[in-house]
Amino acid sequence: MKITVVGTGYVGLVSGTCLAEVGNDVLCLDVDPEKIRILEEGGIPIYEPGLQEMVRRNVAAGRLHFTTSIEKAVDHGTIQFIAVGTPPDEDGSADMKYVLAAARNIGRLMTDYKVVVDKSTVPVGTADLVRATVAEELKKRGTEVPFSVVSNPEFLKEGAAVEDFMRPDRIVVGAEDEQAILLMKALYAPFQRNHERLIVTDVKSAELTKYAANAMLATRISFMNELANLAEKLGADIEMVRQGIGSDPRIGYHFLYPGCGYGGSCFPKDVKALIKTAADKAGIDLKVLSAVEEANDLQKHVLTGKIKAHFGDLKGKHFALWGLAFKPNTDDMRDAPSRTLIADLLAAGATVTAYDPVAVHEAQRIFGATEGLRYGDSPTACLEGADALVIVTEWKEFRSPDFDVIKAKLSAPVIFDGRNLYDPKFVRAAGLTYLPIGR
Repeated sequence: MKITVVGTGYVGLVSGTCLAEVGNDVLCLDVDPEKIRILEEGGIPIYEPGLQEMVRRNVAAGRLHFTTSIEKAVDHGTIQFIAVGTPPDEDGSADMKYVLAAARNIGRLMTDYKVVVDKSTVPVGTADLVRATVAEELKKRGTEVPFSVVSNPEFLKEGAAVEDFMRPDRIVVGAEDEQAILLMKALYAPFQRNHERLIVTDVKSAELTKYAANAMLATRISFMNELANLAEKLGADIEMVRQGIGSDPRIGYHFLYPGCGYGGSCFPKDVKALIKTAADKAGIDLKVLSAVEEANDLQKHVLTGKIKAHFGDLKGKHFALWGLAFKPNTDDMRDAPSRTLIADLLAAGATVTAYDPVAVHEAQRIFGATEGLRYGDSPTACLEGADALVIVTEWKEFRSPDFDVIKAKLSAPVIFDGRNLYDPKFVRAAGLTYLPIGR
Protein backbone atom coordinates (compact mmCIF):
# COMPACT_ATOMS: atom_id res chain seq x y z
CA MET A 1 0.00 0.00 0.00
CA LYS A 2 1.11 3.58 -0.64
CA ILE A 3 1.15 5.57 2.59
CA THR A 4 1.98 9.17 3.42
CA VAL A 5 2.85 10.18 6.98
CA VAL A 6 2.72 13.90 7.77
CA GLY A 7 5.17 14.63 10.60
CA THR A 8 8.41 12.89 11.62
CA GLY A 9 8.21 13.16 15.40
CA TYR A 10 7.84 10.15 17.72
CA VAL A 11 4.48 9.08 16.33
CA GLY A 12 5.06 9.85 12.66
CA LEU A 13 8.56 8.43 12.31
CA VAL A 14 7.82 5.27 14.30
CA SER A 15 4.52 4.66 12.47
CA GLY A 16 5.97 5.28 9.03
CA THR A 17 9.03 3.14 9.63
CA CYS A 18 7.07 0.21 11.07
CA LEU A 19 4.57 0.33 8.20
CA ALA A 20 7.51 0.24 5.76
CA GLU A 21 9.01 -2.68 7.68
CA VAL A 22 6.05 -4.91 6.69
CA GLY A 23 6.37 -4.03 3.00
CA ASN A 24 4.44 -0.82 2.42
CA ASP A 25 5.70 2.10 0.29
CA VAL A 26 5.91 4.96 2.81
CA LEU A 27 6.69 8.64 2.25
CA CYS A 28 7.23 10.79 5.37
CA LEU A 29 6.70 14.54 5.09
CA ASP A 30 8.15 17.20 7.35
CA VAL A 31 8.33 20.93 6.71
CA ASP A 32 11.55 21.13 8.75
CA PRO A 33 14.36 20.63 6.20
CA GLU A 34 16.88 19.95 8.97
CA LYS A 35 14.89 16.91 10.14
CA ILE A 36 14.68 15.58 6.60
CA ARG A 37 18.42 16.14 6.10
CA ILE A 38 19.21 14.14 9.25
CA LEU A 39 16.93 11.30 8.13
CA GLU A 40 18.30 11.18 4.59
CA GLU A 41 21.84 10.99 5.99
CA GLY A 42 20.96 7.94 8.10
CA GLY A 43 20.35 9.64 11.43
CA ILE A 44 17.13 10.20 13.36
CA PRO A 45 16.05 13.43 15.06
CA ILE A 46 14.84 11.64 18.22
CA TYR A 47 16.18 8.94 20.53
CA GLU A 48 14.18 5.72 20.39
CA PRO A 49 15.76 2.26 20.89
CA GLY A 50 15.83 0.18 17.70
CA LEU A 51 14.39 2.89 15.48
CA GLN A 52 17.55 4.10 13.72
CA GLU A 53 18.48 0.62 12.53
CA MET A 54 14.94 0.06 11.22
CA VAL A 55 14.93 3.42 9.41
CA ARG A 56 18.25 2.65 7.69
CA ARG A 57 17.10 -0.84 6.71
CA ASN A 58 13.89 0.37 5.08
CA VAL A 59 15.52 3.34 3.36
CA ALA A 60 18.08 0.94 1.86
CA ALA A 61 15.27 -1.38 0.75
CA GLY A 62 13.53 1.51 -1.03
CA ARG A 63 10.35 1.28 1.06
CA LEU A 64 10.85 4.41 3.21
CA HIS A 65 11.37 7.90 1.79
CA PHE A 66 11.42 11.45 3.17
CA THR A 67 10.42 14.77 1.67
CA THR A 68 9.68 18.42 2.39
CA SER A 69 7.39 18.59 -0.66
CA ILE A 70 3.73 18.80 0.33
CA GLU A 71 2.71 18.16 -3.29
CA LYS A 72 4.67 14.90 -3.43
CA ALA A 73 3.30 13.80 -0.07
CA VAL A 74 -0.35 14.35 -0.96
CA ASP A 75 0.09 12.71 -4.35
CA HIS A 76 1.85 9.63 -2.93
CA GLY A 77 -0.41 7.95 -0.40
CA THR A 78 -3.92 6.60 -0.66
CA ILE A 79 -3.75 6.61 3.13
CA GLN A 80 -2.64 9.96 4.56
CA PHE A 81 -1.63 9.80 8.22
CA ILE A 82 -1.64 13.11 10.07
CA ALA A 83 0.93 12.68 12.84
CA VAL A 84 1.87 16.27 13.66
CA GLY A 85 2.20 17.81 17.11
CA THR A 86 -0.80 18.96 19.15
CA PRO A 87 0.98 21.01 21.85
CA PRO A 88 -1.01 22.50 24.72
CA ASP A 89 -2.38 25.96 24.02
CA GLU A 90 -2.22 28.66 26.68
CA ASP A 91 -5.59 27.58 28.09
CA GLY A 92 -4.61 23.90 28.26
CA SER A 93 -6.50 22.83 25.15
CA ALA A 94 -4.74 20.99 22.34
CA ASP A 95 -3.44 23.34 19.64
CA MET A 96 -4.97 22.09 16.40
CA LYS A 97 -3.28 24.43 13.91
CA TYR A 98 -0.82 21.82 12.59
CA VAL A 99 -3.51 19.15 12.19
CA LEU A 100 -5.81 21.52 10.32
CA ALA A 101 -2.95 22.82 8.17
CA ALA A 102 -2.24 19.24 7.09
CA ALA A 103 -5.94 18.72 6.31
CA ARG A 104 -6.01 21.93 4.25
CA ASN A 105 -3.03 20.79 2.21
CA ILE A 106 -4.66 17.43 1.49
CA GLY A 107 -7.90 19.09 0.38
CA ARG A 108 -6.00 21.66 -1.69
CA LEU A 109 -3.94 19.10 -3.63
CA MET A 110 -5.70 15.71 -3.69
CA THR A 111 -6.88 14.37 -7.05
CA ASP A 112 -8.07 10.87 -6.13
CA TYR A 113 -9.62 9.00 -3.20
CA LYS A 114 -7.81 9.44 0.12
CA VAL A 115 -8.26 8.05 3.61
CA VAL A 116 -7.22 10.86 5.96
CA VAL A 117 -6.15 9.30 9.26
CA ASP A 118 -5.87 11.31 12.49
CA LYS A 119 -2.91 9.62 14.22
CA SER A 120 -2.08 12.59 16.44
CA THR A 121 -3.72 12.72 19.85
CA VAL A 122 -6.62 15.05 19.18
CA PRO A 123 -9.76 16.19 21.07
CA VAL A 124 -13.14 14.62 20.44
CA GLY A 125 -14.66 16.23 17.38
CA THR A 126 -11.38 16.69 15.49
CA ALA A 127 -12.37 14.27 12.72
CA ASP A 128 -15.41 16.45 12.00
CA LEU A 129 -13.12 19.50 11.80
CA VAL A 130 -10.69 17.69 9.50
CA ARG A 131 -13.55 16.50 7.28
CA ALA A 132 -14.98 20.02 7.06
CA THR A 133 -11.52 21.48 6.33
CA VAL A 134 -10.82 19.06 3.48
CA ALA A 135 -14.32 19.60 2.08
CA GLU A 136 -13.89 23.38 2.23
CA GLU A 137 -10.66 23.21 0.22
CA LEU A 138 -12.29 20.97 -2.38
CA LYS A 139 -15.20 23.41 -2.64
CA LYS A 140 -12.77 26.30 -3.23
CA ARG A 141 -11.35 24.31 -6.14
CA GLY A 142 -14.85 23.66 -7.49
CA THR A 143 -14.21 19.94 -7.56
CA GLU A 144 -15.54 16.78 -5.92
CA VAL A 145 -13.04 14.11 -4.89
CA PRO A 146 -14.13 11.27 -2.57
CA PHE A 147 -12.35 10.93 0.79
CA SER A 148 -12.82 9.40 4.23
CA VAL A 149 -11.65 10.59 7.66
CA VAL A 150 -10.56 8.00 10.23
CA SER A 151 -9.44 8.28 13.84
CA ASN A 152 -6.60 5.84 14.59
CA PRO A 153 -5.01 6.91 17.89
CA GLU A 154 -1.51 5.75 18.76
CA PHE A 155 -0.69 3.84 21.96
CA LEU A 156 3.09 4.02 21.86
CA LYS A 157 5.30 4.21 24.95
CA GLU A 158 8.41 6.31 24.45
CA GLY A 159 11.38 4.00 24.89
CA ALA A 160 9.38 1.00 23.63
CA ALA A 161 7.57 2.57 20.66
CA VAL A 162 8.87 0.21 17.96
CA GLU A 163 7.90 -2.86 19.96
CA ASP A 164 4.48 -1.37 20.75
CA PHE A 165 3.75 -0.69 17.08
CA MET A 166 5.00 -4.05 15.80
CA ARG A 167 3.21 -6.03 18.55
CA PRO A 168 0.22 -3.91 19.58
CA ASP A 169 -2.11 -4.66 22.48
CA ARG A 170 -4.95 -3.18 20.45
CA ILE A 171 -5.52 -1.17 17.29
CA VAL A 172 -8.42 1.27 17.56
CA VAL A 173 -9.99 2.47 14.31
CA GLY A 174 -12.81 4.99 14.41
CA ALA A 175 -14.57 5.10 11.06
CA GLU A 176 -18.05 5.25 9.58
CA ASP A 177 -17.66 4.07 5.99
CA GLU A 178 -16.94 0.54 4.87
CA GLN A 179 -14.27 1.32 2.29
CA ALA A 180 -12.08 3.09 4.87
CA ILE A 181 -12.58 0.29 7.40
CA LEU A 182 -11.56 -2.36 4.86
CA LEU A 183 -8.41 -0.41 3.92
CA MET A 184 -7.43 0.05 7.57
CA LYS A 185 -7.98 -3.65 8.25
CA ALA A 186 -5.77 -4.54 5.27
CA LEU A 187 -3.11 -2.08 6.45
CA TYR A 188 -2.93 -3.55 9.95
CA ALA A 189 -3.33 -7.23 9.00
CA PRO A 190 0.44 -7.94 9.25
CA PHE A 191 0.48 -6.76 12.88
CA GLN A 192 -2.17 -9.15 14.16
CA ARG A 193 -1.53 -12.47 12.49
CA ASN A 194 -2.04 -14.63 15.58
CA HIS A 195 -5.28 -13.02 16.78
CA GLU A 196 -7.56 -10.06 16.06
CA ARG A 197 -6.49 -6.88 17.85
CA LEU A 198 -8.37 -4.33 15.74
CA ILE A 199 -11.32 -2.63 17.41
CA VAL A 200 -13.66 -0.68 15.13
CA THR A 201 -15.60 2.13 16.80
CA ASP A 202 -17.34 5.30 15.79
CA VAL A 203 -14.95 8.22 15.28
CA LYS A 204 -15.68 10.14 18.48
CA SER A 205 -15.31 7.03 20.64
CA ALA A 206 -11.88 6.38 19.12
CA GLU A 207 -10.83 9.96 19.84
CA LEU A 208 -11.98 9.73 23.46
CA THR A 209 -10.35 6.29 23.96
CA LYS A 210 -6.85 7.74 23.61
CA TYR A 211 -7.45 10.48 26.16
CA ALA A 212 -9.22 8.05 28.50
CA ALA A 213 -6.28 5.61 28.42
CA ASN A 214 -3.68 8.25 29.28
CA ALA A 215 -5.93 9.83 31.90
CA MET A 216 -6.41 6.44 33.60
CA LEU A 217 -2.66 5.77 33.73
CA ALA A 218 -1.96 9.28 35.03
CA THR A 219 -4.63 8.73 37.70
CA ARG A 220 -2.95 5.53 38.91
CA ILE A 221 0.40 7.31 39.18
CA SER A 222 -0.96 10.28 41.13
CA PHE A 223 -2.97 7.95 43.37
CA MET A 224 0.13 5.97 44.29
CA ASN A 225 2.17 9.13 44.79
CA GLU A 226 -0.38 10.41 47.28
CA LEU A 227 -0.46 7.04 49.05
CA ALA A 228 3.34 7.05 49.20
CA ASN A 229 3.35 10.46 50.85
CA LEU A 230 0.78 9.18 53.35
CA ALA A 231 2.70 5.95 53.99
CA GLU A 232 5.80 7.96 54.80
CA LYS A 233 3.93 10.05 57.40
CA LEU A 234 2.30 6.96 58.95
CA GLY A 235 5.46 4.83 59.04
CA ALA A 236 4.24 2.33 56.44
CA ASP A 237 6.23 1.07 53.42
CA ILE A 238 4.60 1.91 50.08
CA GLU A 239 6.45 -0.97 48.35
CA MET A 240 4.70 -3.47 50.62
CA VAL A 241 1.40 -1.68 50.01
CA ARG A 242 2.03 -1.84 46.24
CA GLN A 243 2.56 -5.60 46.40
CA GLY A 244 -0.52 -6.01 48.55
CA ILE A 245 -2.88 -4.16 46.22
CA GLY A 246 -1.17 -5.18 42.97
CA SER A 247 -1.82 -8.84 43.71
CA ASP A 248 -5.54 -8.11 43.30
CA PRO A 249 -6.23 -8.99 39.62
CA ARG A 250 -8.80 -6.20 39.46
CA ILE A 251 -5.99 -3.72 40.15
CA GLY A 252 -2.79 -5.34 38.84
CA TYR A 253 0.80 -4.17 39.19
CA HIS A 254 1.15 -1.80 36.24
CA PHE A 255 1.62 1.94 36.88
CA LEU A 256 1.59 1.52 40.66
CA TYR A 257 5.17 2.71 41.20
CA PRO A 258 5.34 5.92 43.23
CA GLY A 259 7.93 8.54 42.40
CA CYS A 260 8.58 12.24 41.89
CA GLY A 261 5.81 12.84 39.35
CA TYR A 262 4.98 11.99 35.75
CA GLY A 263 6.06 14.01 32.71
CA GLY A 264 6.61 13.53 29.00
CA SER A 265 4.77 14.45 25.85
CA CYS A 266 1.47 12.70 26.63
CA PHE A 267 0.17 12.51 30.19
CA PRO A 268 0.46 16.19 31.25
CA LYS A 269 -0.80 17.49 27.90
CA ASP A 270 -3.61 14.95 27.51
CA VAL A 271 -4.95 15.33 31.06
CA LYS A 272 -5.09 19.11 30.56
CA ALA A 273 -6.75 18.74 27.15
CA LEU A 274 -9.39 16.31 28.44
CA ILE A 275 -10.25 18.63 31.36
CA LYS A 276 -10.55 21.53 28.90
CA THR A 277 -12.61 19.53 26.40
CA ALA A 278 -15.04 18.46 29.12
CA ALA A 279 -15.46 22.03 30.36
CA ASP A 280 -15.82 23.68 26.95
CA LYS A 281 -17.77 21.09 24.98
CA ALA A 282 -19.87 19.44 27.68
CA GLY A 283 -19.94 21.88 30.59
CA ILE A 284 -18.55 19.17 32.88
CA ASP A 285 -15.94 19.69 35.60
CA LEU A 286 -13.77 16.54 35.68
CA LYS A 287 -12.98 16.63 39.39
CA VAL A 288 -10.92 13.44 39.52
CA LEU A 289 -8.64 14.50 36.68
CA SER A 290 -8.28 18.01 38.06
CA ALA A 291 -7.08 16.41 41.30
CA VAL A 292 -4.72 14.11 39.35
CA GLU A 293 -3.12 17.12 37.70
CA GLU A 294 -2.84 19.06 40.96
CA ALA A 295 -1.35 16.07 42.77
CA ASN A 296 1.25 15.62 40.04
CA ASP A 297 2.25 19.28 40.09
CA LEU A 298 2.81 19.01 43.86
CA GLN A 299 4.68 15.71 43.55
CA LYS A 300 7.32 17.30 41.35
CA HIS A 301 8.36 19.36 44.40
CA VAL A 302 8.51 16.40 46.82
CA LEU A 303 12.24 15.85 46.37
CA THR A 304 12.86 19.55 46.95
CA GLY A 305 10.93 19.31 50.22
CA LYS A 306 12.95 16.30 51.36
CA ILE A 307 16.24 18.02 50.52
CA LYS A 308 15.27 21.21 52.37
CA ALA A 309 14.02 19.23 55.36
CA HIS A 310 17.36 17.43 55.57
CA PHE A 311 19.77 20.31 54.90
CA GLY A 312 17.81 23.42 55.83
CA ASP A 313 19.29 26.38 53.95
CA LEU A 314 20.52 25.19 50.54
CA LYS A 315 22.61 28.25 49.70
CA GLY A 316 26.07 27.07 48.68
CA LYS A 317 25.08 23.39 48.60
CA HIS A 318 26.01 21.32 45.56
CA PHE A 319 24.00 18.33 44.34
CA ALA A 320 24.68 15.46 41.96
CA LEU A 321 21.60 14.64 39.90
CA TRP A 322 21.15 11.34 38.07
CA GLY A 323 18.56 11.41 35.30
CA LEU A 324 17.14 14.26 33.21
CA ALA A 325 14.69 12.54 30.83
CA PHE A 326 11.14 12.13 32.10
CA LYS A 327 11.61 8.34 31.89
CA PRO A 328 14.38 5.94 30.82
CA ASN A 329 15.11 5.01 27.19
CA THR A 330 14.22 8.44 25.84
CA ASP A 331 15.77 11.89 25.58
CA ASP A 332 12.38 13.58 26.05
CA MET A 333 12.37 16.22 28.80
CA ARG A 334 8.93 17.69 28.19
CA ASP A 335 7.38 18.32 31.64
CA ALA A 336 10.15 16.19 33.19
CA PRO A 337 10.35 16.25 37.01
CA SER A 338 14.08 17.01 36.66
CA ARG A 339 13.24 20.44 35.25
CA THR A 340 11.17 21.34 38.31
CA LEU A 341 13.80 20.03 40.72
CA ILE A 342 16.69 21.83 39.01
CA ALA A 343 14.71 25.09 39.01
CA ASP A 344 13.89 24.65 42.73
CA LEU A 345 17.50 23.92 43.71
CA LEU A 346 18.97 26.80 41.71
CA ALA A 347 16.34 29.19 43.08
CA ALA A 348 17.35 28.13 46.62
CA GLY A 349 20.98 29.05 45.92
CA ALA A 350 22.30 25.52 45.31
CA THR A 351 24.29 24.28 42.31
CA VAL A 352 23.80 21.06 40.33
CA THR A 353 25.88 18.67 38.26
CA ALA A 354 23.57 16.44 36.23
CA TYR A 355 24.10 13.22 34.27
CA ASP A 356 21.83 11.40 31.83
CA PRO A 357 22.88 8.74 29.27
CA VAL A 358 21.07 10.41 26.35
CA ALA A 359 19.24 13.61 27.42
CA VAL A 360 22.15 15.96 28.19
CA HIS A 361 21.93 17.60 24.75
CA GLU A 362 18.21 18.22 25.33
CA ALA A 363 18.92 19.70 28.77
CA GLN A 364 21.53 22.00 27.24
CA ARG A 365 18.96 23.15 24.67
CA ILE A 366 16.37 23.82 27.40
CA PHE A 367 18.55 25.41 30.06
CA GLY A 368 21.21 27.02 27.86
CA ALA A 369 24.04 28.56 29.86
CA THR A 370 22.13 28.57 33.15
CA GLU A 371 24.38 29.62 35.98
CA GLY A 372 24.90 26.94 38.62
CA LEU A 373 24.08 23.99 36.32
CA ARG A 374 26.69 21.83 34.67
CA TYR A 375 26.85 18.26 33.34
CA GLY A 376 28.95 15.20 34.15
CA ASP A 377 30.08 12.65 31.60
CA SER A 378 29.39 9.70 33.90
CA PRO A 379 27.35 8.99 37.05
CA THR A 380 30.54 8.83 39.14
CA ALA A 381 31.92 12.10 37.71
CA CYS A 382 28.75 13.86 38.89
CA LEU A 383 29.51 12.98 42.50
CA GLU A 384 32.72 15.03 42.72
CA GLY A 385 32.25 17.83 45.26
CA ALA A 386 28.55 17.07 45.78
CA ASP A 387 26.85 17.30 49.15
CA ALA A 388 24.29 14.65 48.19
CA LEU A 389 23.01 12.51 45.30
CA VAL A 390 19.48 12.97 43.89
CA ILE A 391 18.01 10.31 41.58
CA VAL A 392 15.24 11.46 39.24
CA THR A 393 15.11 8.93 36.34
CA GLU A 394 15.29 5.14 36.72
CA TRP A 395 17.89 4.34 34.04
CA LYS A 396 19.17 0.76 34.27
CA GLU A 397 22.76 1.87 34.80
CA PHE A 398 21.73 3.48 38.09
CA ARG A 399 20.28 0.28 39.55
CA SER A 400 23.45 -1.37 40.89
CA PRO A 401 25.94 1.37 41.79
CA ASP A 402 28.99 1.01 44.02
CA PHE A 403 27.66 2.46 47.26
CA ASP A 404 31.16 2.59 48.78
CA VAL A 405 32.25 4.89 45.94
CA ILE A 406 29.15 7.05 46.38
CA LYS A 407 29.80 7.34 50.10
CA ALA A 408 33.46 8.22 49.59
CA LYS A 409 32.79 10.93 47.03
CA LEU A 410 29.83 12.72 48.64
CA SER A 411 30.49 15.40 51.24
CA ALA A 412 27.42 14.16 53.09
CA PRO A 413 26.57 10.47 52.47
CA VAL A 414 22.93 11.09 51.49
CA ILE A 415 20.86 9.72 48.60
CA PHE A 416 17.47 11.24 47.76
CA ASP A 417 15.80 8.65 45.54
CA GLY A 418 12.82 9.88 43.50
CA ARG A 419 12.30 6.44 41.91
CA ASN A 420 12.79 3.99 44.81
CA LEU A 421 15.54 2.07 43.02
CA TYR A 422 17.15 0.44 46.05
CA ASP A 423 16.37 -1.66 49.10
CA PRO A 424 16.51 0.83 52.00
CA LYS A 425 18.09 -1.70 54.36
CA PHE A 426 20.90 -2.46 51.92
CA VAL A 427 21.75 1.19 51.27
CA ARG A 428 21.62 2.13 54.94
CA ALA A 429 23.80 -0.83 55.82
CA ALA A 430 26.41 0.65 53.47
CA GLY A 431 26.52 3.70 55.72
CA LEU A 432 24.43 6.10 53.64
CA THR A 433 21.38 8.09 54.63
CA TYR A 434 18.69 6.98 52.18
CA LEU A 435 15.55 9.03 51.61
CA PRO A 436 13.23 7.44 49.00
CA ILE A 437 9.53 8.07 48.33
CA GLY A 438 7.10 6.55 50.82
CA ARG A 439 9.48 4.01 52.37
